[in-house]
Amino acid sequence: MHRAWLVALVTLGALIAAAGFRSSTGALLEPLEEDFGWSRATTSGAVSLNLVVYGLTAPFAAALMERFGVRRVVGWSLVLVAAGSGLTLVMTQAWQLWLLWGFAVGIGTGALALVFGAVVANRWFVSHRGVVVGVFSAASSTGQLVFLPTIAHLADGPGWRYAAGLVAAFALLLAPLVAWVVRDQPADVGTTPYGAPADWTPPPPVTASASAARLAVRTLREAARSRVFWILFATFWICGWSTNGLIGTHFIPAAHDHGMPETTSASLLALIGVFDIVGTIASGWLTDRVDSRYLLFGYYFFRGLSLLVVHALLGPTVEPSLFVFVVFYGLDWVATVPPTVALCRQHFGAEKAGVVFGWVFASHMVGAGVAAAYAGWIRQGLGDYLVAWLTAGGLCLVAAGLCLTLPRHSQPSEAPARPSSP
Repeated sequence: MHRAWLVALVTLGALIAAAGFRSSTGALLEPLEEDFGWSRATTSGAVSLNLVVYGLTAPFAAALMERFGVRRVVGWSLVLVAAGSGLTLVMTQAWQLWLLWGFAVGIGTGALALVFGAVVANRWFVSHRGVVVGVFSAASSTGQLVFLPTIAHLADGPGWRYAAGLVAAFALLLAPLVAWVVRDQPADVGTTPYGAPADWTPPPPVTASASAARLAVRTLREAARSRVFWILFATFWICGWSTNGLIGTHFIPAAHDHGMPETTSASLLALIGVFDIVGTIASGWLTDRVDSRYLLFGYYFFRGLSLLVVHALLGPTVEPSLFVFVVFYGLDWVATVPPTVALCRQHFGAEKAGVVFGWVFASHMVGAGVAAAYAGWIRQGLGDYLVAWLTAGGLCLVAAGLCLTLPRHSQPSEAPARPSSP
């Protein structure tokens, strides 16, 4: 077996660990509110801060990986996730929740975001790169699938602290495995990327004088000259709003408002994760064969339609119409990632694609953070989530239209010039 597949397997495990705690927040909102007497605005605000910090960490994490190496950054990030998750067991004040969920876990999981998967896929794979990115993208849903029902049952039974402790332990156990298996480049173990041609040469390394922050900011400044970048930035902001921010954070409490038990709604959210695995891997396969612009148009358009009707589908029991929504939304959850990564690589070059996607992904999580707070305020002010669902559906239809304005190929005036190899 080529070493790339072993690196990909450990990468998948790290992404699952990062997704585990992040996906648990929706199941822990109400238990925390009951235990500490906090309001929905307080708990939603902590989730919003987590999502924003998570997203803003991503481009700097990509630059840190270029500067200090993937293995070192990922290993320490897992330790930070474990520390942030574990310390919630002894918190007593709302500011501690904001500090641990917002900053410690936000930074740790941000460094283990989809940018990490994109860097590994770009470095270790030439053949099947789209499929690999699809598998990595599905890891966030796999985290839901593995952790969320267990977390909901633990929170409903012995308590939410057991749920937080489970994720902390899993992240801590993965850190030495990453140090043992993952390497920064195929050349570090005397091999080439999977499927590389005989004349393949690695891209020029980042110069030793470039700091991670400067590299991230310089790449943003160059990419910001491109209309393509801003279209991808805006559409991925809407993607985050309509997935992690709304469904990921508020689906369980929204279903509970309609009389559905939390364990049932958590299982439905995990089922969305099951179908997302299928949908995202299929999207990766399609990305290798179909114009990414048209894939994104279809994903956003049909997601928008589904969000416009979900409020009417929720109830105390799982009716066939709600199950259809779960299946459809699951297939579309993060299917947007493989074609977005492909467009970053196409328009900005393989050597910059990781950091550029980091900034695009940052917009995804900022959008998610805004949506998490917005939906919490809507629920607290109006008593239900209807306006939040309609807002997200309308934004997705806007994103679908924006995707059709993307150019087919990178234009010299739009894409930043690549530096020549020394």
